[in-house]
Amino acid sequence: MPKLNTALSDQVNQRLDSIGPSGIRAFDQKVTGIPGLVKLTLGEPGFNTPEHVKEAAVESIRNNDSHYSAQKGTPALRNAISGFLKTRYNLDYDPKAEIVTTIGATEALAASLMAMLNPGDKVIVPTPAFALYVPLITVAGGTPVEVDTSKDNFVLTPQRLKGTLAKEGDAVKAVILTYPNNPTGVEYTEAELQGLADVIATKPIFVIADEIYSELTYGITHHSIAAMIPEQTILVNGLSKSHAMTGYRIGYIAAPADFVKNAAKMHAFLVTAPSNPAQAAATEALTNGLDDPKKMCVQYKKSRDYVIDCLDKLGFETVPPKGAFYIFAKIPAGFTQNSVDFATELAQDGKVGVIPGSAFGPGGEGYIRLSYAASVEDLHAAMTNMKGFMAAKTASASK
Repeated sequence: MPKLNTALSDQVNQRLDSIGPSGIRAFDQKVTGIPGLVKLTLGEPGFNTPEHVKEAAVESIRNNDSHYSAQKGTPALRNAISGFLKTRYNLDYDPKAEIVTTIGATEALAASLMAMLNPGDKVIVPTPAFALYVPLITVAGGTPVEVDTSKDNFVLTPQRLKGTLAKEGDAVKAVILTYPNNPTGVEYTEAELQGLADVIATKPIFVIADEIYSELTYGITHHSIAAMIPEQTILVNGLSKSHAMTGYRIGYIAAPADFVKNAAKMHAFLVTAPSNPAQAAATEALTNGLDDPKKMCVQYKKSRDYVIDCLDKLGFETVPPKGAFYIFAKIPAGFTQNSVDFATELAQDGKVGVIPGSAFGPGGEGYIRLSYAASVEDLHAAMTNMKGFMAAKTASASK
């Protein structure tokens, strides 16, 4: 096995070297080997990809669709994305000039940030937030500005945004909004988005709208800030969550042509082009599978209500999520408030895997994130285990 020449040990990208692995993945890997563990850690849909979507991928393979795709994605898929955005959210994007198909929403975020940022540029990140935003901004040469929203019901208010913009000055290049949110499940209302759009419109900044969970909402209509300030919005979405296609790795960017020009260039440098069979599957999903997420949402809502009821009875504070498939639960008073310690003990002694809230930035400490996208059987087992764990801890504390 080769060992790196010691003279090369410091010859690395210093920005990358200073960043640890994703807190989500790191903790998941830490507890995965525990015998009998019921995992509610990762944002992985508990459904299989719809049959008609899988068949489209198979047919692509049978037809020897094995050559390089157009770098921005197949025309058929870009047309399907454009049609989907128009049908579902009344957004108008030219499939030729304003849409790029990416390797999942993660690459869409990476390509967008790399196309946008110069050293010293700042990006506002309302937290708790998806754990990859800060590392991606840092590697791209920018400076993340984390804004704790925990005291505002996990929503970035126009007042907080105004204050942050005034404090950080002209170096602010963008703000990232995630809705429905990972990890909290909070969905912005149309009025809340309009309030933010009114603030953003007064500044020469972008808003990166991460709407990967847009099709998974409960009792609320999803609105996109792209409908309010399209000239400043970089819309990121994909098929991973809506159609249980995480492994297909299809996401996309929709934005004004002048921005897409550079984002597409960065995308081409990173990955060349997406896989043809995956794109065929995504085209089918967005053409003939618009109702597929609705069927999943019915079960997700049942699972959400069941888990919240169980957690409430165990003393956790929860806010019923309006979208996605996560519950961000506050650890009861009297228990270990360090979320990493609590989650570790829960995994080792209670055999339930969750993600500590600290993985999601300021405002996350003292919370844990549970994914209710797991199977019904796993959710029942997890809640039974949690009940036993909490009872044992309570009894131990009273001695």
